Amino acid sequence: MNPLLDFSALPRFSQIKPEHVTPAVDALLAENKALLEQLANAAEAPTWKTFVQPMEDANERLSRAWGPVSHLNSVMNSPELREVYNANLPKITQYYAEMSQNLALFAKLKALKDSAGYMTLNPAQKKIIENELRGFRLGGAELPEDRKPRFLEIQQTLAKLSAKFEENLLDATNAFSLFVDDAATLSGLPDDVKQAAREAAERDGKAGWKLTLHGPSYMPVMQYADNRALREQIYRAYVTRASEFGAPDLDNTDLITQIVSLRREDATMLGFASYAEESLATKMAETPRQVKDFLSELGARAKPHAQRDMDELREFASADLGLADLQAWDVTYASEKLRVARYAFSDQEVKQYFPETQVLPGMFKLVETIYGLDIRPSHTETWHPDVKFFDIRDRSGSLIGQFYLDLYAREHKRGGAWMDDALTRRRKNDVIQTPVAYLTCNFSAPVGSKPALFTHDEVITLFHEFGHGLHHLLTKIEDLGVSGINGVEWDAVELPSQFMENFCWEWEVLKHLTRHVDSKAPLPRALFDKMIAAKNFQSGLQTLRQIEFALFDMRLHDDFDPATGKTALQLLQEIRAQVAVLIPPDYNRFPNNFSHIFAGGYAAGYYSYKWAEVLSADAYSLFEENGVLSETVGHRFWSEILGVGGSRPALESFVAFRGREPTIDALLRHNGMV
Repeated sequence: MNPLLDFSALPRFSQIKPEHVTPAVDALLAENKALLEQLANAAEAPTWKTFVQPMEDANERLSRAWGPVSHLNSVMNSPELREVYNANLPKITQYYAEMSQNLALFAKLKALKDSAGYMTLNPAQKKIIENELRGFRLGGAELPEDRKPRFLEIQQTLAKLSAKFEENLLDATNAFSLFVDDAATLSGLPDDVKQAAREAAERDGKAGWKLTLHGPSYMPVMQYADNRALREQIYRAYVTRASEFGAPDLDNTDLITQIVSLRREDATMLGFASYAEESLATKMAETPRQVKDFLSELGARAKPHAQRDMDELREFASADLGLADLQAWDVTYASEKLRVARYAFSDQEVKQYFPETQVLPGMFKLVETIYGLDIRPSHTETWHPDVKFFDIRDRSGSLIGQFYLDLYAREHKRGGAWMDDALTRRRKNDVIQTPVAYLTCNFSAPVGSKPALFTHDEVITLFHEFGHGLHHLLTKIEDLGVSGINGVEWDAVELPSQFMENFCWEWEVLKHLTRHVDSKAPLPRALFDKMIAAKNFQSGLQTLRQIEFALFDMRLHDDFDPATGKTALQLLQEIRAQVAVLIPPDYNRFPNNFSHIFAGGYAAGYYSYKWAEVLSADAYSLFEENGVLSETVGHRFWSEILGVGGSRPALESFVAFRGREPTIDALLRHNGMV
């Protein structure tokens, strides 16, 4: 039996082969299309059970077959898998695009909305119907028939271009390696980083040390390498990935122009003034102007702090490091030196207290405490020996959810960190389907006999992704379309993830999360106090950097037109001139690497990180007021935020939890900008 067509349990990863993909996709698409035709032509009046539910069931089967393929393409990329993924992606895209343009299905849905039966549905089901009606409109259902083929063509082309953008970035990242044969060149690098580089070279049959552009190699070079020429070489390679400075077939420049142009055409066809306006139709924010004003206000608050951060860094670099002309490849290095000088600790020192074997149980203990849960290792098939699997149960022992955890960076795995759903909670007759999530990071793997060691920033990343996971896994909704993260406005979906980050700065949490990898001693309170003192170190610079990216994204999709001949890079340079206090070199090609907006679903939505940070900081302040380990507040957060998924507007959920609408004050206070 084709393992992709076995829906009796979780994916059988060890048995899934590239040759299974096309037969599974073709079979399911044929089944689904026949069902949609039957539903569209049915004589009886549509009801939830006879119309919506069969469609949900069919689309979930397709998702459960395609989901593991898409996941494997991200975490175990191979030429064979990539080829079959790219061959089937247009079919999947076409299916959903054609469904969204089906006027007969649209009419049935409108009839259901207008029927007496609609009033008998529960709030989640009503919200699903509202979302589906909006989806049909955004999918081109109301377009004239002669315009629909072009709209469909745009959707297919955009899917291909986005996949190609991500592939180019992965291939360009993998294409670079630097073999170093002189130990002195690596001066300043931590021992575990050098050991990992040595082992990487050995795997390639080479002597010396192998440096790459993957995070666990790139970031330590930028932060610790004393050799300025090495830092510049690695920096230049990193910021010019997938650009005209590398292999022509991996250059994303033209893809950016095509993607932005097609999105603009898509929005115009639907009657929107811009793609940004179209994107916000499904978000909390109402207009591009509202987002720009929000970013401008936050930027105005942050810029004086960022300028002070930059002035201090330049002064320190010149006086203490002999770097009179501080450059982009010096900033991370000089910042680490300044942090050590000012606060008398380094990231490397702190890292020794965060072994994976202590961090995971500590994080689980926090979640168990505030939500009344039990998290334990479990077993199922995985795609790599390093992947772990866990059960989440309530205190009665009932299974609530499960998750895969894939922590380490490796070749053929795309960079970054993310959560994705494998199964979504829903009721099927008298049975509740248990939700399952994928949690993926790119941390350094264990070296030698020691467990993996995480920087504090990596711990924050882990908590962030686990927050997304809990949003998906702790839902109490039983209808698929708004269960877990489904149906949640994009600019609110980061609320639970950024909320979790706050706990990484609490002594009551960290004391259970830390143990020195050698001495086994817990994190000293004195070192923790230094970390707190340094918490907002360069927060102005970091905030302004995010605002720069968010403004670029919003303007690119609102008031930018590639037809004028202006490039995305020129737009970014304009924005930097207005808001940035550090201008990178002319050869920096950040847009070519910006997969969030060109391949990751954040188009005209990158602002949502800062937007949701306002929500998360304000939500967390209720824990601060009542005790950060308060089970009472924890259950309220679960009930009003995590549990309701997308069954009601995110602002209503926030007000139900906090008792009022959000304010920016808590965010500014958390970032030391008051």
